[in-house]
Amino acid sequence: MSRRYDSEEAKRVIKEKAFELFSLYGYNQTSIGDISKVSGYSKGHIYYHFENKEKLFVLLAQNSMQQWHAKWMEVETTYLSATEKWYGMAKHVLYHYQTPLLKAGQELASNPTSSPESVQKLYELAVVPMNSYRSIFIEGIEQEEFENGNVDEWTALIGTWLGGLCQLTNTQPLQSLEPLFEQAITIFLTSIKKRGNGYENSFNRR
Repeated sequence: MSRRYDSEEAKRVIKEKAFELFSLYGYNQTSIGDISKVSGYSKGHIYYHFENKEKLFVLLAQNSMQQWHAKWMEVETTYLSATEKWYGMAKHVLYHYQTPLLKAGQELASNPTSSPESVQKLYELAVVPMNSYRSIFIEGIEQEEFENGNVDEWTALIGTWLGGLCQLTNTQPLQSLEPLFEQAITIFLTSIKKRGNGYENSFNRR
């Protein structure tokens, strides 16, 4: 008897194997044929569930960012103040910036044949960490750790700053970068810290 086709199982396996291939070989060097061969499902099944390679990759990238956020939410409650959260966030960014799909996503975004819709969806993923940054700033203001200020500007600045520092993760060991990320947060918070609140922190407290 033929095996009953399980649609959800098919999608799970296809996504799992596609993730592995994109991570190992990049976006451009991974084809639907490769995914079909490794997953054991036909090209027709893959196109039926995901329409094309671009949309499959974007879905995987979205899932990856959701996991990034979920990992942050798991540890966020262990920090007692917005100041502590910022040092914790810097460490989270440092150790979770280099996701397996990062380079593949850069390939898709720079590929002239990629659809503007797919590229836009990848860029929109940056909203997830930016919203997390923004919420910490708001908490700090509400708890009177930080001065009242332009939260949107702060978010843009710290996002750009951390993003720039993350480029160093391509060439240097992550642990060696901890003092630099700590210093970045210290410098930034010094400029917005409410005077006399007594909050101090260390990158390695957690």
